Amino acid sequence: MKVKMKGALAALFLITAGLSLAEEAPVYSVVKAEKIRARAGIGNFMRKIRQGEEVVVAYLGGSITAANGWRPKTTAWLREQYPQATFKEVNAAIGGTGSDLGVFRLEHDALRHAPDLLFVEFAVNDGGASPESIWRGMEGIVRQTWRKNAATDIVFTYTVASGMTNDLIRGECPRSASAMEMLADFYGIPSVNFAVPVVDLMQAGKLVFTADAQPAGDVIWFAADSCHPRDAGHNIYRDLMAAALTQMAESQPVDHKSKLERTFVADNWEAAKMVPLTAGMLQGEWRMLGDDEGLQKNFGHRMGRLWMAEKPGSRLSFKFRGAVAQVYDIVGPDGGQVTVTVNGKALKKPLPRFDSYCTYHRIATLGLVSGANTGEVHEVAVEIHPEQPDRRSVSHRLKDPERELAAPKYQGTRVWMSSLLLLGDLVN
Repeated sequence: MKVKMKGALAALFLITAGLSLAEEAPVYSVVKAEKIRARAGIGNFMRKIRQGEEVVVAYLGGSITAANGWRPKTTAWLREQYPQATFKEVNAAIGGTGSDLGVFRLEHDALRHAPDLLFVEFAVNDGGASPESIWRGMEGIVRQTWRKNAATDIVFTYTVASGMTNDLIRGECPRSASAMEMLADFYGIPSVNFAVPVVDLMQAGKLVFTADAQPAGDVIWFAADSCHPRDAGHNIYRDLMAAALTQMAESQPVDHKSKLERTFVADNWEAAKMVPLTAGMLQGEWRMLGDDEGLQKNFGHRMGRLWMAEKPGSRLSFKFRGAVAQVYDIVGPDGGQVTVTVNGKALKKPLPRFDSYCTYHRIATLGLVSGANTGEVHEVAVEIHPEQPDRRSVSHRLKDPERELAAPKYQGTRVWMSSLLLLGDLVN
């Protein structure tokens, strides 16, 4: 039997059937910058502290959180403030990454440690992203967290880069933080805006953002560059976080599960996941790195098991049904380049696993499929190209480019891969 319904009758049917209605697409607007918005608070976290239990605090973010700064300083403050509880810190931060990677690696880097409190810091690294992109990633992080454990409390934290200060001087959150604040309002997530006290001190003449040498008097030299705080800058972040946690200390426990009944954006990335590569996906001469090898030692705790190949023609192939597929890989000075084929159609140019920063190896992602129909099956192949990428883009970082680029360090067609990042599912 087919039933046709319109308007209010259809809505009533969905509600009584226990289904959530699709939300209207949000319209981005600038949000006033405030130091602390407590919203629903951190009651679940505080209850465990008051009971003297072991408490797990996870920090998901970029290089500002990865640094030996506000993250360990905040954990140290918690231990001093609440000696009756035991605190375990989970450092889930990776430099140079935003919420678009964070949503895929959340389970591996944070949720598997069963955090009671999750800090999320991506305002600087998401600074160039559209609000729509930020909402997809950040809402995916929120919903994955509460789907895993509805008692986990979340706090959004907003760090600052020099290019964001003009917005803050006007009393406004920069675009990335404004987008995150709209999402935080929807879900009742507390937020702590580290940028506000920094700009307040700047305007009072008590802080310079960056400098070539220590300013005279008691003026704080905040950052070593455009965004990374020096120790005094991290102390500002820590002090505001301590004030925020103190303000929320009397929060009441909340079961966040009911908040999952509605979505902020319908196309959020709650389903994003990491899928480790298997030998069956690899053709040609691939080798699984051992525990004692340098890149596995350096990156395995983040990426899982790494596979390496350098012979042209070696390939990764898989099928998946979904909207997004990427490879979680490494770029470096001896990185090669790959050809990518999707559904029988090859990209016009090979994609280098090398860029202008590659004087060293670092974590990266290789985009393969984006924005596809979620119901379609896609066949994907990634194959090592026989030619090395052009490495001249790194020349400005070298003392003697001609000599150094001819050295073995900058030779090779190597690729290193660990996982697929999927919004969808593999198909046999």
